[in-house]
Amino acid sequence: MTLRVNERAPSFKGEGDDGKQISMDDYLGKMNIVLYFYPKDNSPGCTREACKFRDEFDEFGKLNAVIIGVNRGSVESHRKFREKRSLPFSIISDREGSIHKAYDVKAGLISERVTYVIDREGIIREVYNSQMNYMKHPDIAKEALLKIEGSQTG
Repeated sequence: MTLRVNERAPSFKGEGDDGKQISMDDYLGKMNIVLYFYPKDNSPGCTREACKFRDEFDEFGKLNAVIIGVNRGSVESHRKFREKRSLPFSIISDREGSIHKAYDVKAGLISERVTYVIDREGIIREVYNSQMNYMKHPDIAKEALLKIEGSQTG
């Protein structure tokens, strides 16, 4: 099943890089969610993508959004990646692949790179799937958030 824009996002819950549980329910009704799946901690493309999300973190905050990374790696790997790159957002360890499966993100030898923008009501507002254009993921997410926030205020 492929998830589409304007459909309800599947609920998710997983262990963050700090060992605490992170759930979609933590943000529903409060904040928009940028849920981005990436292939591998510390790989060149994934590092650039994560650092762009980091460098634009304040802009996402102004758009009432939380950023959450999702990857099949271990909590320890994510913790080290987050600390090394000073990432101000959480990364969920999806070792068993349940979040990947719920969001229809393939996680074989190399996981897909997919970003979902979910509004505070739990509706998918944007899906961007591009393995190679990793630097566009934050830009596409911000564009979607601008539309969401514009519709909330206008």
